[in-house]
Amino acid sequence: MNPLLARLHPYPFERWRELTRDIVPPAHLRPIGLGIGEPRHATPALIEEALMGALPLLSSYPATAGEPALREAIAGWVQRRYGVALDAATQVLPVNGSREALFSLAQTVIDPTQPGATVVCPNPFYQIYEGAALLAGAQTHFVPSLPERNFAADWGAVSQATWARTQLLYVCSPGNPTGAVMPLAEWQQVFELSDRHGFVIASDECYSEIYFGDEPPLGSLEAAKALGRDDLRNLVALTSLSKRSNVPGLRSGFVAGDRELMKAFLLYRTYHGSAMGGMVQRASLAAWNDEAHVRANRELYRAKFAQVTPLLARALDVALPDAAFYLWAGVPGPRGATGEADEVAFARGLLAQYNVAVLPGRLLAREVPGASPANPGQGRIRLALVAPLAECVEAAHRIVSFTESL
Repeated sequence: MNPLLARLHPYPFERWRELTRDIVPPAHLRPIGLGIGEPRHATPALIEEALMGALPLLSSYPATAGEPALREAIAGWVQRRYGVALDAATQVLPVNGSREALFSLAQTVIDPTQPGATVVCPNPFYQIYEGAALLAGAQTHFVPSLPERNFAADWGAVSQATWARTQLLYVCSPGNPTGAVMPLAEWQQVFELSDRHGFVIASDECYSEIYFGDEPPLGSLEAAKALGRDDLRNLVALTSLSKRSNVPGLRSGFVAGDRELMKAFLLYRTYHGSAMGGMVQRASLAAWNDEAHVRANRELYRAKFAQVTPLLARALDVALPDAAFYLWAGVPGPRGATGEADEVAFARGLLAQYNVAVLPGRLLAREVPGASPANPGQGRIRLALVAPLAECVEAAHRIVSFTESL
């Protein structure tokens, strides 16, 4: 067996199942799941129709690079959304969801023969970043976060020696689980660090189309253009249709950026056997060419957050995020040795007494020695408002009732 497999940590949902194995929720209350970030809005009819209309393509092998029409549609969307002109032939690749691409990009970029090969990750974070780094033969370095700035990564806390060993930096904006969006000044900081030390930036942007203000979130490609980095050097942006278009089962997204990185990534993917099926490509093309369903989807989330956030604010430390469909909420309760509330006990009690599932924050983060708190997820829970409006509102009322009972 590959010895690197032994370095992997259990996935957060696996850990949560173990932590709740002994709990029998009350049967008279219907279960409400806010733990898993799986979109539950209806899939748009235009995507279903395109998928079914492409059934004849099952008889043909798809090209790893994807159909030219799909790459052109993606480049067109990037132009409309971010004002960035991409060469569809050399700067765009369709992928089987951003999760697959986030993982395989590390296998392309990392050179494990270099001493101390390092991947830098935000904290809290999406666990694929860590798994991709470990299986590529690198070590992970978790950046301390700043609770007073909505848990933004404190890039300045990373030593120059660590940056010198860094080969890949994962960023997530809008962030999972905080919903925070990186401003232009922060992008300038990471671009300057990349120029100084030569590492690749992988920008995970799968929540970019779910936002609550008038202006859409700033993306990495847009930030690069604003800062005069038209060659997109050492930058790869990754996004997905799963959240934007409510098709998590389609497994469709794209990567775009630096031509040389995209060339190497295509070579890796050719051998990896990760070509997107022809039916999925046609459905994806229809999705990227339509914005009406995206606006309707965004309004559904806005309605939920508008009702749920003020309800929860009666009992929890919570505020409307910049974007994404999560609430990153501080919980009350007995304080542990670190002075933070025990969010695992809170989440267990909520499930046991009110049949509402949320995810304890510490399962989405790692301890950073010297940071305060050491694990930035301690004392917080992640709530994914993916259920229908009525369920989310009912869950909020149950959470308030549970909190008042403590």
